[in-house]
Amino acid sequence: MGDYILAHDLGTSGNKAVLFSAEGAMVGSMQMGYGVFYERALWAEQDPQDWWRAVCTSTKRLLSQYDIAAEDVKAVSFSGQMMGALPVDRDGEPLSKAVIWADMRAQKQSDMLREKIDDNRFYHITGHRNTASYGIQKAMWIRENMPEIYERTYKFLNAKDYMVYKLTGKFYTDCSDANSMDCLDLAGHVWSEEIVEASGISYEKLPEIVESVFYVGNVTEKAAEETGLSVHTKVIMGAGDGVAANVGAGCVAPGRAYCCMGTSAWVASTSEKPVFDRERRIVCWAHAVPGLYSPNGTMQYAGGSYSWLKNTICVDETRRAGEAGASPYELMNQEIGESKRGAGGVLFLPYLMGERAPRWNEDAKGVFYGITAKTTRQDILRSVMEGIIMNLAECFSILRESSDIEELTLIGGVAKSALWQGSIADIFGVRVNVPGYTEEANSIGAAVIAGVGSGILEDFSAVDRFLISREKVQYDEEAHRFYQKRMKEFGDVYRALLPVYREKE
Repeated sequence: MGDYILAHDLGTSGNKAVLFSAEGAMVGSMQMGYGVFYERALWAEQDPQDWWRAVCTSTKRLLSQYDIAAEDVKAVSFSGQMMGALPVDRDGEPLSKAVIWADMRAQKQSDMLREKIDDNRFYHITGHRNTASYGIQKAMWIRENMPEIYERTYKFLNAKDYMVYKLTGKFYTDCSDANSMDCLDLAGHVWSEEIVEASGISYEKLPEIVESVFYVGNVTEKAAEETGLSVHTKVIMGAGDGVAANVGAGCVAPGRAYCCMGTSAWVASTSEKPVFDRERRIVCWAHAVPGLYSPNGTMQYAGGSYSWLKNTICVDETRRAGEAGASPYELMNQEIGESKRGAGGVLFLPYLMGERAPRWNEDAKGVFYGITAKTTRQDILRSVMEGIIMNLAECFSILRESSDIEELTLIGGVAKSALWQGSIADIFGVRVNVPGYTEEANSIGAAVIAGVGSGILEDFSAVDRFLISREKVQYDEEAHRFYQKRMKEFGDVYRALLPVYREKE
């Protein structure tokens, strides 16, 4: 017996259901995968029914495995993939597959918006750039290329918005996912009249915007039957995954910041007002905490570059790790430790898939620079790690221009590595906090949002009971001064290559 909170993290590869006690203890988790459809170049779609099946199955199995009565789950909420467009009819039935964040087909539509609203104006309305990554551009593509579906569309939804509808029968979105549609007036938390009218999308097809902690309603009888939840379980709106992670990393007050390292990576802080960069190098999200904002710099291929290193240069480490039942990354980290800071003068530009923040250059390519006859294999490996961190450190320095940040919470796979912890601290020049749960920030964020929205938790400061700080890593002043010089070289090499990047075949 007890009060429990259920969090669902709807990612690209699957849904993770995590059950927490009201005291902040993680009871257990269950993950169900689903696929992505890549039917044409630049396309990336998912079947929304796969999302729902994953939510239903993971919920039932989780409650069964841990012997939790349905009526003891007091609230449920979501962290969900952002920047998508799912058209549904008045009955909530999907009219096509969901066009997800990775889909880049709407480049023409982005250009059409640019003809009406210049990039600087657009950025200062939404806090974001006008690109094919976002939802309103995808909705424009559907209108122009699938007019019969557009006409039947009642609402365009993101992933967690559709799950909320399936549980309650109600259509809403929260401020963070509205922001991911790229047509939110960030300052006013309303749909931007200027952008929506320029897009040609009907206002009626956009859902009502509410706060992340909004109590939508209880689970319907039909949804209770399908999920195994109770009709007394409260459904709280939730947030987009990148913003839910802010909460889950404890960044619920101004000045708090975190770094999440996965295939992509980002650094984000928390502020009381929107933060805009004159060069538009970072973006700014509406926070899950009402009244706050989250300036953010996202790197395209951070952990992805390290994975590339594993699959190409470190084939032998991968083989040996497989034979020993170990992680190849552990062997790679050991070798990196044999190279001194600075990687023997080798610099790596980690732009294997172009770059978002701070470069915003889709033509950028990966580069090794500074290799000499004295360069060792260990130097090459270390340069990749340092290049990833230096690119993120440039984003972090931009965030510091508007906020006094003394500590950075590190989450993601590399948070378990002392080598990466120390290198991030030294290159960023900040104390690094390593929480007990390094890969559960999205789920913790959704759970805290559910707890606050349902009244189980008093306010967002309750996140501290969900977070157990494992250790704090201080940075070395001498090492930081060394890396500041290296970062200047890092930027100089990138800028020197700009004419080369611009030369297209």
